[in-house]
Amino acid sequence: MTCVTLIPFVYNRFMAQVDRDNPIRAKGSDSDYSLIEFMREYPDDASCMERLWRERFSEDGVHARCPKCKMVTPFKAYSTSQKRGKARTCTRCGQHVSILAGTIFEGSSTSLHLWFYAMYLMASTRCGISAKQLERELGVTYKTAWRMMNKIRNELMSDSDDGPLSGDVEVDETSWGGKPRGLGKLDRVAAAQFREAKATVLGMVERGGRVRVRHIASRRGPALSREVIAHINPEAIIFTDDWQAYRPLRGRFLDHRIINHSAGEYVVGDIYTNTIEGFFGNLKTGMRGTYKKVSRKWLQSYLDEYAWRHNAQRDGNALFGQLLKRAAR
Repeated sequence: MTCVTLIPFVYNRFMAQVDRDNPIRAKGSDSDYSLIEFMREYPDDASCMERLWRERFSEDGVHARCPKCKMVTPFKAYSTSQKRGKARTCTRCGQHVSILAGTIFEGSSTSLHLWFYAMYLMASTRCGISAKQLERELGVTYKTAWRMMNKIRNELMSDSDDGPLSGDVEVDETSWGGKPRGLGKLDRVAAAQFREAKATVLGMVERGGRVRVRHIASRRGPALSREVIAHINPEAIIFTDDWQAYRPLRGRFLDHRIINHSAGEYVVGDIYTNTIEGFFGNLKTGMRGTYKKVSRKWLQSYLDEYAWRHNAQRDGNALFGQLLKRAAR
């Protein structure tokens, strides 16, 4: 009886004292931006519009450079019959400036608040979120959820404006697709043919740095070499396995070091491709668990999402904040 009565007392006595009405993100949490923080900062559509206005045009929320009179003047939001508040008006010349023009939100009838929440969900998950789950979270149609997700992936998570990889860069390729069904155990030739028929994904990663992932036409010949040369600085040192398609890369970089997987070697000093192989493991596990199947048509956009999330974590800032800054460009 003594033990039973003491357990609640000891438990309550040493529990951390918190304000239940004002929850905060715990120091031990891996989260960089919690749901409570998002809800406080963006409680409605107006707060989202105000943030976008400040990010794009006005640091203080009032003054901005007018494109017509070419002066920094106060801008004011006038109420309209549509009650959308998408524009600010120059108090000097009456010029209207649309807050959403030129962004992924332009022309969308979906609430900006829902757009922000969709971006938050995609930035806060490690392995992605399906359009079907986004539909349930936002309360929109599947078509709307898919369109929003596609816009965010293709226009905000692209690395097309990033520079070439440099330093020590690991390069490897893998296949994306299912396992053979109804064919029994394949011999070596049949297994190779099945692998060749699947989509090929090329991965390149700086040790301790950025990753670049590309869907390529073939794991053989010029298709592979062309992508490696296009995305890696010639002054870099590249690390690959002994696959024959990497042989033409000799002489194109500062050095080309090879780990002989065929001989059972995986780490010889600083020669290995474990970093990019680890990224492929997380990529495949996440995509299979979240999306089950991805067509070749959209494969690159999904690869961009995983690469962006990996790269953005190195920035030190909340992923949602980084995504928002991209949306405001």
